[in-house]
Amino acid sequence: MHQLISDLQAAQVGEILTNEKLAPYTTWKIGGPADLLIIPEDKQKLAATVRLLRQHETPWTIIGRGSNLLIGDKGIRGAVIKLSRDFENLRFEGETAYVGGAYSFIKLTVMAGKEGLTGLEFAGGIPGSVGGAVYMNAGAHGSDVSRILKQAEVLLDTGELITMRNSDLQYAYRHSVLHTLPGIVTEAVFELKYGDRKQIASALAAHKARRLRTQPLQLACAGSVFRNPEGNHAAKLIEEAGLKGTMIGEAVISPLHANFIVNTGEASAEDVLALIALAQRTVLEKFGVELQPEVLVVGER
Repeated sequence: MHQLISDLQAAQVGEILTNEKLAPYTTWKIGGPADLLIIPEDKQKLAATVRLLRQHETPWTIIGRGSNLLIGDKGIRGAVIKLSRDFENLRFEGETAYVGGAYSFIKLTVMAGKEGLTGLEFAGGIPGSVGGAVYMNAGAHGSDVSRILKQAEVLLDTGELITMRNSDLQYAYRHSVLHTLPGIVTEAVFELKYGDRKQIASALAAHKARRLRTQPLQLACAGSVFRNPEGNHAAKLIEEAGLKGTMIGEAVISPLHANFIVNTGEASAEDVLALIALAQRTVLEKFGVELQPEVLVVGER
């Protein structure tokens, strides 16, 4: 590890932090330390970082804005990569949006609306980065990323930068090929359409108001914990199973929205995982439905 750090410093890749606690970098505010947290300055430095990690046979994990992510209490071994502000770029060319992987997905919807561009209204309240949204095929209100993404620029674990078209990403419900093909989304290109600014603003406002009314967004959480089973809703099943408000440690199944688990103070990853297991077990016993987590669980427990 010392030689890796020395090589990273020699390459001047950017900020390098050792034994850095990851909880502050996640929306759940949960997570132990990373052996290394690396924040590369730009695309070239990111590629150099990945190549050096490969050379030193060091595993790495990418975190975006830390939503939809549960990090184990013992943290992550190897390296954790977080994109710098250099990846928060945005430009519009007509009806096409070119967006950096670290750009806020919510902010993108606002900026597109100001341009009079429609197609992103569904994402008005989806937290996280653009890269994470591309990775997860984020969606809501009957639409998702797969419907508007033209292509994504992806840095592979070899350090090679490639362009993946929509079809290359093999999109499905909350899934893309990136789940099995290690890579980092550095830029996304979305195809939008000009629309009525007032209608766009109204739709965004309605989606935001609904989320604020029905979701515990003022508390530390990670968005929906489970995928919706086909023809049903995870929140409905968990609520009908009588689990709303159930607490383990300082984690609780939200009384406001049963598909959210909130950190009420100093919840551990183990607290959250225990609630996830309880919800899965109870819903399976009562309704015969297997709930599948939507959040990514990484690191050591």
